[in-house]
Amino acid sequence: MTALQIVLSVVALVVAIWLVVLIVRDLEPDDYLYGALGLLEIGLVAQLVIGLVMVSGDHGGVNVAAYVGYLVASLVVLPAAFLWSVGERTRAGTGVLLVAVIVVPVLFLRLHQLWGAR
Repeated sequence: MTALQIVLSVVALVVAIWLVVLIVRDLEPDDYLYGALGLLEIGLVAQLVIGLVMVSGDHGGVNVAAYVGYLVASLVVLPAAFLWSVGERTRAGTGVLLVAVIVVPVLFLRLHQLWGAR
């Protein structure tokens, strides 16, 4: 895993804990949480750029389509969850954000597996 993926995974973990607290307390996400999600998304854009540069060079047999697919999925999952969450202002909407934030590090693990298979 790259250092950026580790940092983004830690940020995702912190946001996940924050979301669990909101769910338990039955509170809606606030601007600070949305700001944290925005920072995470900016990091995911950087990850996409780095990943695309990596596969454009010597990628040693990595399945490029799958690798790029996981990069794009990691970028799309948070905005999709955000839109769902904004439309569903209950614990369920906050739960959707929680699932999306947990999915990001899982996608990073899959990226690592794909890159390691080369």
